[in-house]
Amino acid sequence: MQDLQDAKTLVRAHYTALDSADLNQIENTLAARLSPTCHWRGFHPFNEQSGPAAIAATFWGPVRAALSAVQRREDVFFAGYSGIDGSDGVWVVSMGHLMGLFDAPLLGIPATRKLAMLRYCEFNRVENGKIVETAMYCDLLHLMRQAGIVRFPDQTAQHLVQPGPRDHSGLLTSAQDPAEAAHTLQLINRMIGAIDDANADPEARTPREEMAVCWHENMLWWGPEGIGATYTIDRYIEQHQGPFRRGLADRAFNGHVARLAEGNFGGFFGWPNLTLTNTGGFMGIPANDVRADMRVIDIYRREGDKLAENWIFIDMLHFLLMQGVDVLAELNQK
Repeated sequence: MQDLQDAKTLVRAHYTALDSADLNQIENTLAARLSPTCHWRGFHPFNEQSGPAAIAATFWGPVRAALSAVQRREDVFFAGYSGIDGSDGVWVVSMGHLMGLFDAPLLGIPATRKLAMLRYCEFNRVENGKIVETAMYCDLLHLMRQAGIVRFPDQTAQHLVQPGPRDHSGLLTSAQDPAEAAHTLQLINRMIGAIDDANADPEARTPREEMAVCWHENMLWWGPEGIGATYTIDRYIEQHQGPFRRGLADRAFNGHVARLAEGNFGGFFGWPNLTLTNTGGFMGIPANDVRADMRVIDIYRREGDKLAENWIFIDMLHFLLMQGVDVLAELNQK
């Protein structure tokens, strides 16, 4: 229990220092709590980096230069143990928005000089008092929409500035009952198994029967820009699961880097989680035979014995790039 609390304290101090650091102090601020060889993963075009200097130059420097007067608007914060080989240990998870004034361009996304919310989720593995591994996933397509660039206007659901948990219970700064974490993780694992069973035998259960095993009737699915958010089992099936399964085939599950829970919250990320083929057309991209990867973070809130809310981050830019659609290059050609 104390290991989790110590890790939370370290990450909290890291965020406090990072969010208030001057631009010329970002590398030193990262170096104070990151290991010299910290393995950092981010969505395209940030991808994989090693060590504070590269992380500062590639991600935090450009983001902080673009968003002035930045505030971390955190909705979920928890920690837990992940037993997955190669990255087992204590992880701390933070999810919310980085809010600031969009005062300078970022990756070709034009500045608006208006309020902007960069939706993010970050996993940090803590070992011997240092952050040794990070996954920082953020929704750049949604930032583009806020700048007036709607690259995928026909998304099947609705993208908003995604809120936090309905009951505002997501900031788990104090120690939680381990039995609750075990219950949450067991339910997440059961849900993953139900998806695997559906892929192995699509006729065994209807989509509604599959969903009802683990999901609350009025579940909320907070999806990424390009797909959007949806509400209730029936609308989720109509607005996401159905289009996803009709458009994408030959799903291969590649496993997770970390999967953990604390209290009623849990989640996982992979690198990549899934490999699929766009056989039916997806997000307006014509069908093709390319095997493309999805790097995904999922965060869940359990309510009783069912999953009630799910926040999803998908590296759409990377998934589309593998199919020959370079969204950022399109921006920079204008």
